This record gives sequence, structure tokens and C-alpha cells, in this order.
Amino acid sequence: MDKPMRVKIGYVSPNVSDSPYLRMFKTVIPADVELDAAGLELAGTNLFDLRGKKDVIVKKALDLSRAHHWQGVMVSAAPVELLNPELLGELCAALSIPVVMALPASIAALNIFSAKRVLLMTPFDEPMNRLIREYLAHAGVEALSPRQALRHYTDALALSPDAIYELTRKAFAAEKDVDAIYFQGAILNPLKILDRLETELATTVVASNPAMLWRLLSQLGLTYRIHGYGKLLAQWPGVSH
Repeated sequence: MDKPMRVKIGYVSPNVSDSPYLRMFKTVIPADVELDAAGLELAGTNLFDLRGKKDVIVKKALDLSRAHHWQGVMVSAAPVELLNPELLGELCAALSIPVVMALPASIAALNIFSAKRVLLMTPFDEPMNRLIREYLAHAGVEALSPRQALRHYTDALALSPDAIYELTRKAFAAEKDVDAIYFQGAILNPLKILDRLETELATTVVASNPAMLWRLLSQLGLTYRIHGYGKLLAQWPGVSH
């Protein structure tokens, strides 16, 4: 017999609502949690075009949360946060439900594991990676980026889990003095290799979407043990509000 639903949450992305990554991410969601994914189709070929989209995202998130009766929402994509720095505050002011975003949730997870120096793995170019590193530095986390490996961020969609593992392994070998690996940018999809990376590289791995899920459900008073996707979800440590 299926478990009754405990909570209904939303996932708002600047991209599309149906993608191979999101279909995989839905397999991580606990059986008694309902996830609605909404894609705003705002991201073009240049991620910097997301600048100035704050008002659109706030209105869409508010309308969707009311229409679908969400009890919490994840708003994805670090570029959205970085290029619209007032977005999180305005979302929290407009919505009467918990709101989490990728960078604050990931920093909270890194802090749980006392990770102050991390290998930053993204599909983005150097200008965007620089913004992420600067954001992390303000939060007390030093981030090191490997040399850009992709021609365009969408090229990450063609990489297999094994290819992402090998890319990460080589970058980690070149930067051994780090406390953790941090994946930001869901299309560089590490979900299937989180356990493998942590086991074979003997390190901690934080990925932005699992971090958002952990933080949001924790803020809703829920605790799980989700195995197969890294120690953050398997251990489910307590999170401060």
C-alpha cells in the first residue's frame, strides 16, 4: 500500500520542466513527498541573459505555489541567484512557504561537513565560475575550479556518469588538498556517481539539488535516510533554520 503524501513541494527551474536530469532527480524524492517541477524556459544560449529576471521568477513562483498548493519550493540554478542577488529575499517575502535556493543550501551542507576548501565542478564557463567562487568566498568557503572542459554548458548533457566520474577524478587528483567536492549545475549530473565518488576518492561530495532537497524537507520538519546518493542524504544531518 502506498504511503499517504506528507508534503507537496515545488521545483522551479529557469529551464524546462521535463529533462533527463529532472526525471532522474524525481527518483531521489521520498515516496511520501510529491514533487511538482515547473520550467520557466528563461535560460538561453548565454546564461548571463538571466540577469534582470527577478520579477518574472517571483511572480511565477508565487502563482505556481498558490495554484498547486505547495508547502515549500526549491528554486534552482546558481546563475539565477548570482545575476539576481535580491531574488531569494523577495521570494521569501512574497511566498508564505519555505523557499530554498542552490547556493545557500549547498553552503549549509558544506558547513555541516566542515568543508572550507572545495573542488568546484560545474558545466559553466570561467566568468560564471568566478561569480560562484566569489559567492562561496563571502561565505567562508574557498573554491578551486578545474580548467574549463566544455565548449558550452549544454555539452554536459552528452556526458555519461562514467565520463563525469573520470572528469571529476582527474580534477580531484590535481587538487588533493580539498575538504569536499561541490557540484553546481544540474546538467553536469553526478546523481548516479555520488556514492562512488565518496567511496573511491575518500571524500565528501555535495551536489546542489540533493542539498536543496535536504534543506527544504528539513525546514518542513521531515527527516529521511535516502541511500545511494551520497552521505548528505544518507545521514540526513540536522540543519539550522
